[in-house]
Amino acid sequence: MSSVNLLIVLVLCSVVGAFTGLVLGDLVGQLYLAIIAGVLATIIAVVARNVRIPQLVVIYSALAIEHPVPKGVIIYSIITSLIAGAAAIGVATIAGWTTAITIGALGGFFAGLLMAMLVMAYDMARGETT
Repeated sequence: MSSVNLLIVLVLCSVVGAFTGLVLGDLVGQLYLAIIAGVLATIIAVVARNVRIPQLVVIYSALAIEHPVPKGVIIYSIITSLIAGAAAIGVATIAGWTTAITIGALGGFFAGLLMAMLVMAYDMARGETT
C-alpha cells in the first residue's frame, strides 16, 4: 500500500468516524459509538477500495490500486476495528476529548490505521514492494 493510499484510507476512515459520531452521538454510549464508528469506517474504506466504478478509472490508475483487499484481510480488519474503538475511548479519556465527533473520528482513525497495517503485512507476505 503506497503512502498516498494509506493517507486516503486514514482520512476517509476519520471522516466516516466523525460523521458517525455526529449522527449517533446522543443515541449510544461512548464505547459503543467508538466501536460502531470503527466498524463502519472499515467497511466503507474496504468498499471504496474494492468497488470499481468505471468513471473513476483514471483515479485508480493514478493511485496504483491494482488488486482489491482480500476477504481474509477484510474479516481481520473488522475484528481489529473493535479493538480500535476501545483504544479510541482510552485515548479520548486520557486526552479529555469527550465530544461524540472526536470519539467517532478517533475510532475511525484507529480502525483505518489497523486496516492499513494489515494490508501492508499481507502485501509484505506476498512479496510485493510498497
